[in-house]
Amino acid sequence: MKSIRFNTKSVPVAFAMTTILAYGLLLPLTGFYWDDWPFAWIAKFLGPAEFIPAFRGFRPFLGPIFFVTTSLIPPNPLLWQIFALVIRFVSALCAWFMLDKIWPNHKRETQIASSLFLVFPGYSQHWVALTHINQEWIPFIFYLLSFGYTARAMRNPQKSTVNTILALLFLILGVFPTEYFLTIEPLRFLFIWVIVAEETKGFWPRLIQTMKRWWPYLLVWFSNVLWLDYYYKSGAYISYGVTAAQQTPSMMDAIVAFGDALWKAGLYIWAQVLVLISRSITTPTSLLTLVLIFIAFLLLAFYFLSLDLSPSPLAPLALSERSPHFQRKWGGAERGFVLPAIVIGLIGILLGRIPSFAAGLPLTLQSSFDRFMVSMMLGAILFIAGLIELIIRNPRAKTYVFALLIALGIGQQFFNANIFRRDWQRQQEIYWQMAWRIPALKPNTVILTDYVPIDYETDLSFTAPINWMYARDIQPPDLPYAMLYLVERLGGATIPDLKPGTAIQLPYRTLTFHSSTSQAIVINAPANECLHVFDPAYKDAGVYGNFPDLLPASIPLSDPSRILTDAPSVTLPSPPFSKEPDHTWCYFYEKADLARQTGDWQKAAELGHETARKNLSAQNPFEWFPFIEAFAHTNDLKTAEQITRQTWNEAPKTHKGLCALWKRVQLEGPNEAQSFASGILSQFGCGQ
Repeated sequence: MKSIRFNTKSVPVAFAMTTILAYGLLLPLTGFYWDDWPFAWIAKFLGPAEFIPAFRGFRPFLGPIFFVTTSLIPPNPLLWQIFALVIRFVSALCAWFMLDKIWPNHKRETQIASSLFLVFPGYSQHWVALTHINQEWIPFIFYLLSFGYTARAMRNPQKSTVNTILALLFLILGVFPTEYFLTIEPLRFLFIWVIVAEETKGFWPRLIQTMKRWWPYLLVWFSNVLWLDYYYKSGAYISYGVTAAQQTPSMMDAIVAFGDALWKAGLYIWAQVLVLISRSITTPTSLLTLVLIFIAFLLLAFYFLSLDLSPSPLAPLALSERSPHFQRKWGGAERGFVLPAIVIGLIGILLGRIPSFAAGLPLTLQSSFDRFMVSMMLGAILFIAGLIELIIRNPRAKTYVFALLIALGIGQQFFNANIFRRDWQRQQEIYWQMAWRIPALKPNTVILTDYVPIDYETDLSFTAPINWMYARDIQPPDLPYAMLYLVERLGGATIPDLKPGTAIQLPYRTLTFHSSTSQAIVINAPANECLHVFDPAYKDAGVYGNFPDLLPASIPLSDPSRILTDAPSVTLPSPPFSKEPDHTWCYFYEKADLARQTGDWQKAAELGHETARKNLSAQNPFEWFPFIEAFAHTNDLKTAEQITRQTWNEAPKTHKGLCALWKRVQLEGPNEAQSFASGILSQFGCGQ
């Protein structure tokens, strides 16, 4: 029986399988995140052409990319996640194409480096698909192709002109739309140097030949620098607020930042998943991640050991590789990749860190800030590939190490996918709870909250789906609704203060939201609990006084009358929202709280009895309040007392609220309940 052997034709298949293992296993359970929601909302309600003016004040050459992709793909989270999968696969092919043209004699090394590129674990933002495909990955693919066609032009003199033109065109498409890749152009100089060095001896002759080939690209790159300088200083530019560091960084700041980048991008990220799962080793996510790493390692080791990528005997060797000294020291032509990869990799990491460092932004892993790793990826994978080649001499041991690194990258991305899966699940819970509690809203209502504890959403992210839910017809340039985080907006231009009648204005791309603090409802959506709409009529400012400082201070502004309680329940279209989930505790709580607002005590009590039949229980003791009040108003006083006593004993923080509740019953309830409330107030020492 002949042993299984794989050749070059198997590489795309291996990339495809790796892509699925790393990014595809939880794909149906992920959705929209961060800026995905505003962009999807724009595409749906304003049309793809709106991206042209929407990006005019930020990244004017990025708008056309959004226009093309959103014209082809509808605002469906599943379709965008599938597209992201395809884009990552294509990016690996482009990286392979580029590296293979630069180092044609090192097909094994370039294929492994491309696999490392595919699963690069320092970048966790893959699932923010609509945003990052357009903002980063499509320009990055263009840049990779530009590097590749530069090398191809040098390798194939007969078609040098055509390939150079393509390389210049892809450079324009890669560098002008986004500043992420502004500083990686010097890598082209180093790639050209590697190729020139194969036939040219001496430093100065190599430098001259390299500059002769680099100067057209340098002109394009320099023209982009001039354009950005003009644009940032012009009145057309609308700052994101992070376009430049507030203070000029010191030399020590730079040393620390770049040392941090080298450590994280070059080394730490390859073992990061082990650190993360060690914090909760027994959880299902950690165990599944370990299993996936083990399976991926076995498959990759088998594949690499069975892979034959012998270079063509006609491919040229670098002059340095032909020398006897090189053969003795490094063990053959396969080592010609090592030192250039390490040097270029280190330089690439430093170059890739410059834009975010200049903007004063941190390089924080496992956060939205690790998107800045995208400009360091190329340098990082060259560095680690060259380093392993240098340190480990045994071919089989080296294969196992590379298989393990790629498997760890797969495990890291699966671990990340679980984070985004949970984020999407919590998003859907909030949207459906809001739909159950708020059938409709008066226009120009602002939803205020301190903060919603979800990793990959901001108040601007939530603003888009809220408008998707409650404003099916948009009349530009007015935006009907907005959610605002007090922790970020209060005291600034958006919400100057919390005095009644204070004007609120929020620019939202090409639209503007206008409201005031007297047109607000205040909500809270803590982790693992139900969404709550505050009502000053229930003395919520005092009842919830132990909440974050800004929340109780804003509760007097909450005006639940802006909720149109007699409107039909809002229906959430699927997609982009998930289908209505099973009716568990939060459904009954939201509906009971809505019934309490309308004074429909009978309905609220029926919902309470339904929770008892289903054996459901509150996730937060405050969630018992509408049911207690409903039972009291419907003279089910025994049940009202039982829940009150249980809540009082288990949650001292509810004491003030329970006293306020029974005082309302004493004043507004039926006669029997009023006298009963007096006894309750006396028993619990609430005072009169």
